[in-house]
Order: sequence, then structure tokens, then C-alpha cells
Amino acid sequence: MTTSTFTEAVTKAPGPVERIHADHALVKRIGDWTAAGRFEVRARSGLVVLDLRSEQLPEEIEIRLDLSRATVKLLVDDDAVIEHWDLNWTGRGKVKDAQGPSRSTGATPNRRITLTGCVRVGEIRVNRGGIAILAAMTDRAHLRTMRRAHEAKKEQTS
Repeated sequence: MTTSTFTEAVTKAPGPVERIHADHALVKRIGDWTAAGRFEVRARSGLVVLDLRSEQLPEEIEIRLDLSRATVKLLVDDDAVIEHWDLNWTGRGKVKDAQGPSRSTGATPNRRITLTGCVRVGEIRVNRGGIAILAAMTDRAHLRTMRRAHEAKKEQTS
């Protein structure tokens, strides 16, 4: 997929598009960082962490990937469904979702995440539930925000 067709495919769809670029870098988007339902992720020899557990996000999310020797980590709810049928793979890599969606309740999933685009020697890691919460808590900026919220709540009660 060429760069122009990659961008055109994302921009033709309705709604805002959140663009994330990581070139030999670590990019984290943790907490309530957006309300967009469409994402364009480009990464080359980097790591992108996306927190998709926010209540602000729509039920249907599309992530268009253009990865080259990179990793994308998705932090999702327990019952989120990850569809990756339209991913084009070149070289090694896979979607690592060890836990899979929770089927114990029998309810319909809250969120459906569709992965499209191309991956050239890379991987997508899916962290759910408690593991996703732990991964978010290790982010310094998110931890600072949580501390501020806790202190503000303490001040309101006193």
C-alpha cells in the first residue's frame, strides 16, 4: 500500500482521524486522550501504546497501521473484540492476544476494534483488563494526573 493510498483510505471515512507517528521512538497515548474513532498509526522501529478503554471512544474503532519493525500495544477492555482480517503481513509478526475477549458473561461486546493496513516485521500486542490497567499506571503522566484527581477529591471532601 503506497503512502498516498494509505492516507486517502483513512481520510475518505467520516469522523475525525487521530494520527500517530513513531520513528525510532516510544509514543504513549494513555487515559482520556481522544474521542476519535479512527486512527492512523505509522511506526518504524518504535513502540506505540494506545489506551482504548475510555468511555469517550465510540463502539466501532478503526486503526489503520503502517508498521515497519515496530510494535503496537493496545490497552482494551475485557470484552473488546479485535478484528485483524484485513491486515497485510510481510515477514514475521502476529497479533498477540493471549487472553482473548471475555466470553463468561455471554453479553455482546462493548467495543469492536478493526485493524487494517500493513505490517512489515512487527507485532500487535493486546492487553486486557487488569494487565491494561497496570500498563496505564506505569505511565508517569497518567500517574501524575491520577494523583492530582485524588488530591482534588480529598480537598472537596474536607
